[in-house]
Amino acid sequence: MTNKAHIMVVEDEEPLAMLLRYNLEAEGYLVETIGRGDEAEIRLKEAVPDLLVLDWMLPGISGIELCRRLRLRGETERLPVVMLTARGEESERVRGLATGADDYVVKPFSVPELMARIKALLRRSRPELISTVLRAGDIVLDRETHRVSRGGRDLQLGPTEFRLLEFFMQTPGRVYSREQLLDGVWGRDVYVDERTIDVHVGRLRKVLNRGRRVDPIRTVRGAGYAFDERFAAKQAVR
Repeated sequence: MTNKAHIMVVEDEEPLAMLLRYNLEAEGYLVETIGRGDEAEIRLKEAVPDLLVLDWMLPGISGIELCRRLRLRGETERLPVVMLTARGEESERVRGLATGADDYVVKPFSVPELMARIKALLRRSRPELISTVLRAGDIVLDRETHRVSRGGRDLQLGPTEFRLLEFFMQTPGRVYSREQLLDGVWGRDVYVDERTIDVHVGRLRKVLNRGRRVDPIRTVRGAGYAFDERFAAKQAVR
C-alpha cells in the first residue's frame, strides 16, 4: 500500500491493540494506539487522524460517548469512525451507528475484513490518500515509482523532499506547523530539530521552482507552511 494515512486505535485490551497496530502498519498506515477514552479525547484535540478505530467499552470515557462528543466538534464531525464492540445485538448496533459511527465491527472479528472496511472508508473520505498518482497544477507525483515531474520534466528529489511534497499535496490549502510536519513526514518517534523543516522546504522549493516557476508552497508567517490551493487553478488558466 502506498498511502500515509494516520489511524488512531483506541483499545484498552493491549494484545488486541498490538495486533491491530501490527496489521495496520503492515498495510502502510501510520498508527497511534491509546488505551483510555479520556486520553484519546485530549489527543484528538491536538491532532485529528484520518480514521479512528474505537472500542465501545473504555476506561475514562466510553467509546460511544467519545464518538458523540467528536460529532459535536467541527474539527472531528466528519472523522471516519469504526466502532469495535463485543455487543452484537441489533439494538446496540443501531445505537452505535446513530451516535455517529461510520461502521461497526463485532468482536471477535476477521482482521482482513476490518482492513478492507478501513480501506473502503478511507477511499470515500480521503481518496487522495489511496490514489497512486497525485496531481496539482503541472506537478505530478507517482507514489509507486517515486517519480515527480513538473511540466512534463522529471524532477530529482531526495527521499525526504519526496515525502514532504507528498504530504503537502494530500491536503492543498491546509497550513501545517513545523511540529505537525515533523510528525507527518518523519514520525513522532524520530527526533529532528524543527529548523530542519526549513532546510528541507528550501531544498524542495529549489527543485520545484527551477526556471523561475510559480512557487506552489506558501509560507505562513508565525504558523508554518502550506501547499497553495490556488496553484492548480492558476496553472489551469494558463
